[in-house]
Amino acid sequence: MKIGYVYDPIYLKHDTGKHPENANRLLAIMRYLERTGPWQQLVSVKPEAATIEELSLVHEKQYISKVRELAVKGGGQLDQDTVVSADSYEAARYAAGGVIKAVDAIMDGGMDSVFALVRPPGHHATAGRGMGFCLFNNVVVAAEYALHKYNMERIAIIDFDVHHGNGTQDAFYNNPGVLYISTHQYPHYPGTGRMNETGEGEALGTTVNIPLPEGCGDGQYKEVFERIIVPAARRFKPRLIMVSAGYDGHWSDGLASMQLSISGFARITEIIRQMADEMCAGRLVFSLEGGYNLTALSASVRATFEALLGKKDIEDKLGQLPFEVEAPDITALLQQLMEIHNIT
Repeated sequence: MKIGYVYDPIYLKHDTGKHPENANRLLAIMRYLERTGPWQQLVSVKPEAATIEELSLVHEKQYISKVRELAVKGGGQLDQDTVVSADSYEAARYAAGGVIKAVDAIMDGGMDSVFALVRPPGHHATAGRGMGFCLFNNVVVAAEYALHKYNMERIAIIDFDVHHGNGTQDAFYNNPGVLYISTHQYPHYPGTGRMNETGEGEALGTTVNIPLPEGCGDGQYKEVFERIIVPAARRFKPRLIMVSAGYDGHWSDGLASMQLSISGFARITEIIRQMADEMCAGRLVFSLEGGYNLTALSASVRATFEALLGKKDIEDKLGQLPFEVEAPDITALLQQLMEIHNIT
């Protein structure tokens, strides 16, 4: 089993100062993996910058130029949440290019799965707008690249970040060749991702939004994956699974109100790995999105790698929420989703 990772110090040069999405996120992950993780079992995949042509598969050229020009001027902000520094344009090109290289490593390089440890994140970026900490939509750029270069007929994107990936949904809302599945806290930023947003035209049904109430934890996510996500993906029959991996659903993360644990993220990864083994010869690409508690983030990424390697009994250094909170009953929500998407 060959598991790869993408990383480059260029990602640290996206300088956001004291913003929640800052370079310390990747520094914490890398230091923790090197100190405690299954480092010697992983294979490094060297990223390259995405070309303008590759970015233009998704983003308007005027918007790409806007990001570049803002960086050349020394930086600024695309909106109140989204920072651009002098090196952000280059870092963002390498972030999108890193996920592209992850796809290449699986399709041509003999890897089973690859986790792209990149920043800035991507799933909120639309064709012509950066938002929600995101400049270019890394997973969408790489998915479009895979559709074109490898003649992929069907790609599934699973997004378990606590925020809905509005940019990813927008990109593929009319494309029947991409199944987009999102679990997210709702209502919450960015306000999209209602269950009746299911795609349009020939792509009707290929967007599966799972808007969860706050307080959902390991048990609710396990139900969602087993009763909604696995059947929906099995029916779609993807040739590649891509994952927008956000760890801000952890109970210690201050940007949301979910109760996932490190063990919960390990279980989610295990389910997705089993899906890839069953449905697409194990072809699986993860790309880092959110996660802002550094301890939970670094330990959850480690747990993800260990689950990809097939390890059982993965350590959860933080455990469950330290005080008892009643988790919401999502039975009615699951039934509605099963009816909307004709899942029996």
